[in-house]
Amino acid sequence: MVRLSVNINKIATIRNARGGNIPDVVKAAVDCERFGAQGITVHPRPDERHIRYQDVLDLRPVVFTEFNIEGYPTRKFLDLVTRVKPEQVTLVPDPPNALTSNAGWNTVRHKELLTDVIAELKAHGIRTSIFIETDPEMITRAADVGTDRIELYTEPYAALFPEDKAGAVAPFAKAAEAAHQAGLGVNAGHDLNLDNLRFFAENVPHLLEVSIGHALISDALYFGLQNTIQLYLRCLDGNGE
Repeated sequence: MVRLSVNINKIATIRNARGGNIPDVVKAAVDCERFGAQGITVHPRPDERHIRYQDVLDLRPVVFTEFNIEGYPTRKFLDLVTRVKPEQVTLVPDPPNALTSNAGWNTVRHKELLTDVIAELKAHGIRTSIFIETDPEMITRAADVGTDRIELYTEPYAALFPEDKAGAVAPFAKAAEAAHQAGLGVNAGHDLNLDNLRFFAENVPHLLEVSIGHALISDALYFGLQNTIQLYLRCLDGNGE
């Protein structure tokens, strides 16, 4: 079964809009795990507009599934994750002012940076994944930088899915196969939702994990968090409708 990691950034966005501690990010993470999520994802940004660095420290003692921390490898970010030691760090090539992740790494141009960063993370026993698009060369060269996994950037899939399901998923299936042949694990994330997730999981081989935040937290406003997590899990295990 493909694992579901819930990105709780949007919980923090709501909290920060009003100040105080409602909703409680730590409680939300605990509840997500209790409701069946197999991981918790956060993406602290330099301006701390949603997840704060202190949140990451507060979450570490309560995440008993898999803690996945995403981010651009600044020195501040690396100091944080090597202190916290999550199960996985997912490196993304976002500039500090990016609204959301919108591109994958160029593993040729950034080979030296990624190699050095990943070596540091591995020295602390942290599994690494890098955010990447479906270009087979970029994926094959990802193995050269020492990463354990890739995370496929799925916004192009989500955008094309309503009009051409097969065409939307085809490059991701090929990319996943290329990653597997290169000895890399395969994660995926960005704009996956209840409409497109099942088809993606059924048609992309070797898929280990999906990270979903915006759509899942939005659905929880309508369906409740516990029910929503179960709906997403059903998309991944092939049971239910």
